[in-house]
Amino acid sequence: MDASLPPHTDMQNQEVHKDESISLFRANWKQFLSNHFAVLASILVLVFVLLAIFAPWIAPHDPNKTNLMTRLNPPAWLDNGSWVHPFGNDSLGRDILSRIIYGTRISISIGLAVIVIATGTGMITGLLAGYLRGTTDKIISTIVDILLGFPYLIFAIGLMAVLGPSFENIILALVYKEWVIPCRVVRGETIAAKEIEYIEAAKALGASHFHIMFREILPNIFSPVLVVATTRMATVIILESSLSFLGLGVQPPTASWGNMVASGREFMLEAWWVSTFPGLAILVLVLCINIASQGLRDAFDPRFSET
Repeated sequence: MDASLPPHTDMQNQEVHKDESISLFRANWKQFLSNHFAVLASILVLVFVLLAIFAPWIAPHDPNKTNLMTRLNPPAWLDNGSWVHPFGNDSLGRDILSRIIYGTRISISIGLAVIVIATGTGMITGLLAGYLRGTTDKIISTIVDILLGFPYLIFAIGLMAVLGPSFENIILALVYKEWVIPCRVVRGETIAAKEIEYIEAAKALGASHFHIMFREILPNIFSPVLVVATTRMATVIILESSLSFLGLGVQPPTASWGNMVASGREFMLEAWWVSTFPGLAILVLVLCINIASQGLRDAFDPRFSET
């Protein structure tokens, strides 16, 4: 950027860049909407979210109500099944469909909480590392490298063994390492963005470091961060289910897809539906999130976008 340019010219250049960013976002969004498979997957994810929000009104039964008279009753379409309990009952006679609907709350709420906290932490640390560089970058990058050296699930199991199983501790255990993924992405994007003209213009106008990082750089690197966040959502849901399956996550009688799958292990030959239906719920939700995030990546990430 030519230092001889008057300030109003620099400001005009910044406004032009912002207008171009808005136009690019609209074009990318239009490209995403043209991917019908990704849009359908997004709609299904929205259906799961609505199930989680309105579970008390949608679930046909109390998810924790036991009835040994209906113990291990099969799904409605099998012999001796009943449409009162469409997916059958578990070993304590609880309605499986109702527990799956309530289990949606656990998976999505934990997934969202972990992603929001981890992405926020990762964005701040990534911005600091990429913009300030030097000692700050070395410290943050070293911590990131150390955490990446541990297998994620084993790391989470170790933390849960120390913290103890609870809803809040699952979130903490997963956030401890999840933030490093957005941190690395934001760091790389920030290093690249520092060399762009509109950042040089902001520096020439005397903008503070805080203003440059959070008002100039962050809005323009948010697309790849959004892509990473949606992709990691599926991973977090699988990890939560794995911890619950191992008995280190959400504890019974609270309905969680992971502990529902675990509770049906010993009945797989005689009552396959106890584990199968919550397992299918995990499969469908994770698959839809992955397909939707793939569509977002193709549309918003310049490295994969066709435009």
